[in-house]
Amino acid sequence: MVDADQTFVIVGGGLAGAKAAETLRAEGFTGRVILICDERDHPYERPPLSKGFLLGKEERDSVFVHEPAWYAQNDIELHLGQTVDRIDRAARTVRFGDDGTIVRYDKLLLVTGAEPRRLDIPGTDLAGVHHLRRLAHAERLKGVLAALGRDNGHLVIAGAGWIGLEIAAAARTYGAEVTVIEHGPTPLHGVLGPELGNVFAQLHEEHGVRFRFGVQLTEIVGQDGMVLAARTDDGEEHPAHDVLAAIGAAPRTGLAEAAGLEIADRAHGGGIVVDERLRTSDPDIYAAGDVASFPHALFGTRLRVEHWANALNGGPAAARSMLGRDVPYDRVPYFFSDQYDLGMEYSGWAPAGSYDEVVIRGDAGKREFIAFWLKEGRVLAGMNVNVWDVTEPIQKLVVSGVVVDADALANPHVPLDSLGA
Repeated sequence: MVDADQTFVIVGGGLAGAKAAETLRAEGFTGRVILICDERDHPYERPPLSKGFLLGKEERDSVFVHEPAWYAQNDIELHLGQTVDRIDRAARTVRFGDDGTIVRYDKLLLVTGAEPRRLDIPGTDLAGVHHLRRLAHAERLKGVLAALGRDNGHLVIAGAGWIGLEIAAAARTYGAEVTVIEHGPTPLHGVLGPELGNVFAQLHEEHGVRFRFGVQLTEIVGQDGMVLAARTDDGEEHPAHDVLAAIGAAPRTGLAEAAGLEIADRAHGGGIVVDERLRTSDPDIYAAGDVASFPHALFGTRLRVEHWANALNGGPAAARSMLGRDVPYDRVPYFFSDQYDLGMEYSGWAPAGSYDEVVIRGDAGKREFIAFWLKEGRVLAGMNVNVWDVTEPIQKLVVSGVVVDADALANPHVPLDSLGA
């Protein structure tokens, strides 16, 4: 069968889906490409939603992956505001949820992403309770933060992960009062551990953010549909005009589960199980981005990565696999964050309990440093804070797996490139 006779369907209109469609055309695929997006906006990138766009530094149009005209110009059949409610693997078809339209596929890519976890407490139906995942959420939240800053209002944030901290920084920039409720002992405790979590706690405290560690929200108190306060399990009541839930995201696997595809267990982050070429348990169906659980030979486990770079690189990797290219997906996980005057990049994978030493190169007190997480002398991950142009040597150290001297690693006069040789 020649390309022109084939139909490739992509379910999910985020960055991974848009880049997959782009790659199919760039690699010379001449068949039908159908991209189905459940949002009415064209595919866009998510990092600006908690960074530049939320702060008013970036225009709305800047978040889109391609100009709207690009899809027609490249013969991509884009269906906005449409859902898929069924995959028939035997017939190799998908069904649109709105009108029941059936579309046959030769290859199918699932890039359905993730959705915010919800607070399971009284009061979440109040008008002032927010999540951040979609462009519409960011547009609403941008207005909320501006109003809170103007009126000396209070924002309570549940969760001190990356999204929670970035929104805390944006809220303080607007002038809002901010309280962050976190059940762990520091921000980002599961990702960075206590040593580096404290760096971010101090950063935000210097900017007026109040933290309450070791507690959880139990109720959002309101009147006439509006938020008045947030209660925690230690009996305290915190003033609030708005509440943001930033307690993580869950992979959107419902469609895949209903189709009988293999799903990873919670210990591996859930997600659709794929092989090293992003193929699911059905050889004609692929998955990438936030929803995919893929094996990473370097770290010896399955990973489900929710960050921008995974969508940016995973979508094209899946597209090449759909075209029969035999190239494994083995990118080193990477993400970045901007908070106030702190910019950081993180490369690798070093969850709590996986490392035995943290080495600091530079001055953590001045927030100009690189942190390395080591296991038996090998670098699992590195994070550069206000130090730039070092991602490549950090990733080389991670990939090399060589044992490095901790003193040399900590010495800024020793070139990083020399340590992985």
